[in-house]
Amino acid sequence: MKKIFIILLAVNALSFSAVAQIPNFDFENWTSHGTYSTPDNWGTMNNTTAVGAVFTATAGTPGATGSSYLKLTSQTVGPSVINGIAVCGILDSMTMAPKSGFAFTGQPQNFTGKWQHMIYGTSQGSVDVKLTKWNNITNQRDIIATAYKALNGMQMNWASFTIPFTYTSSETPDSCIIFMQASGSTPANNDYLWLDNLAFSGSVAGIQENIAVINSTLITPNPVQNVFNLEISSAKNQDITISIVGLDGKIYSNENKIIANGKNNFEFNISSYSKGIYFLKIQANGELRTEKFIVE
Repeated sequence: MKKIFIILLAVNALSFSAVAQIPNFDFENWTSHGTYSTPDNWGTMNNTTAVGAVFTATAGTPGATGSSYLKLTSQTVGPSVINGIAVCGILDSMTMAPKSGFAFTGQPQNFTGKWQHMIYGTSQGSVDVKLTKWNNITNQRDIIATAYKALNGMQMNWASFTIPFTYTSSETPDSCIIFMQASGSTPANNDYLWLDNLAFSGSVAGIQENIAVINSTLITPNPVQNVFNLEISSAKNQDITISIVGLDGKIYSNENKIIANGKNNFEFNISSYSKGIYFLKIQANGELRTEKFIVE
């Protein structure tokens, strides 16, 4: 019996360490600031809305697991509706955008958790997770991977969710920003998003089985105005996924293709894209190639 108990403790410890990579992942810990409270390690709009005795982030009980969860609710404050927002890190309450996240060097496959959500208007909220790495040459953060999900419809009971990461680089990240909001660009009073038990699952690091072999890739012309050609030289027949991702991590295109041994050519029409820098990601069974191109 003693050995079994020790084994169970070890298994529980491993499970906890896997989940606890996200600070206060289960929203059990809250700090009082006098007139309002915030979940530890999370930035919210409460410091701004507290002047009107309105709070867009509150603790709900009981949690999907544990004793509490995070309730994000868009609320009317004066003439405006303030979005229910939370960021794991520091939130700029003026721009309602994240300023920073938390240290993180993993390469997970998915972002998971439990949620409930509903809107009273037409503007759906979202969950947006970015893995980034500081670039000492450009003095800015590079997007390594993004897990993004716009809410759809309503979920009135606790349900599990899994949002896969899309990687734009094979670099190891150094930080993570989790940004969650109850509403979209036009929040309505009482839109809500409840969250609990956030975690990462799986890993893309060190995947060696069935590695695809892509010898080379070439984008022409680059810079591009309307249409460009992608040439992929492959060592074997294989299935691939080609994605176009913006600097902000937004996915503009995601297509599955079959390529043959030798040279393969694909044409992409980007005439509707705004000017700027984009990344073309070619992924096949664990191998990831990323090419940068400029739209001018």
